[in-house]
Amino acid sequence: MDNNAKPDSFQMLMLVATPKLAEKAADLFRKENLPIQYRLNAEGTASSQVMDMLGFGSIDKCLIISMMPKKYGDKMLGLLHSKLRLDTVNSGIAFTVPMSGANNLLLHILTKSTEKNSENNSGRNRYIMPDTKYSLIVAIVDRGFSGDVMEAARDAGAGGGTVVHSRRIASEDITGQWGLSLKDEKELVLIISELEKKLDIMQSINEKCGIQSEAKGMVMSLPIDSVMGI
Repeated sequence: MDNNAKPDSFQMLMLVATPKLAEKAADLFRKENLPIQYRLNAEGTASSQVMDMLGFGSIDKCLIISMMPKKYGDKMLGLLHSKLRLDTVNSGIAFTVPMSGANNLLLHILTKSTEKNSENNSGRNRYIMPDTKYSLIVAIVDRGFSGDVMEAARDAGAGGGTVVHSRRIASEDITGQWGLSLKDEKELVLIISELEKKLDIMQSINEKCGIQSEAKGMVMSLPIDSVMGI
């Protein structure tokens, strides 16, 4: 074994689509031997005037999250593009986010699950993804303030987003010490932004829905490796 060999890098693939397309994607993931996937109910934030970059019109959405080796991510985006027709209106969007770490068992499962499939498909189904110039903005606010987040984001040039309902599980002692909201019910607002607009959007959200506001919000951004559906 070559001790100097570069270890595989891994990605998190996220798909936002209608429930019907999400079900097709889940079947596709299973056929491609991807062992780990999560499905969450979400809401689109599209208006009649603005094209939603994550939802494309319909309010009811599903968020599917899967993990895989980076070399396999581009292939899966290509399959989602062709099978789900992500280039059409009211379909969805899929993108990959780099993973900086995971426990050994998870990495072992992800590697082994795709090794056989990669061997069987060697030289086929290649899909070269273009370099992307997008970032994923994540805003976490108290329940009921996702509309304020999107209003602030659109003021700074965002097209739309997806809302995921969640619950806080952090220690009350820690959150209280840092002045964070103690409300359990939270909303995650996911926005894909062009890189040149990212800081303006984040600043606008923070000014209207930051930690000192009634929304008690936090905002962060993650790099996107590849994206399909914009």
